[in-house]
Amino acid sequence: MCMPECPNDAIYMGAKIFEINPDKCTECVGHYDKPTCVSVCPIDCIKPDLNRVESLDELAEKYVRLTS
Repeated sequence: MCMPECPNDAIYMGAKIFEINPDKCTECVGHYDKPTCVSVCPIDCIKPDLNRVESLDELAEKYVRLTS
């Protein structure tokens, strides 16, 4: 359910599970008010990567890079 909802095509099928490419993920900044994948995930499996925390400004800059 989450893959078609991602505006940045950051979600893909990995070897065994769906994965998120952090270089493409903006947590929907620039597109929606909150991460759409989290909203539609039926099993609550999308958790933040505590080793890769990005500020709102960093996510907005990534959005600009990805959509330019």
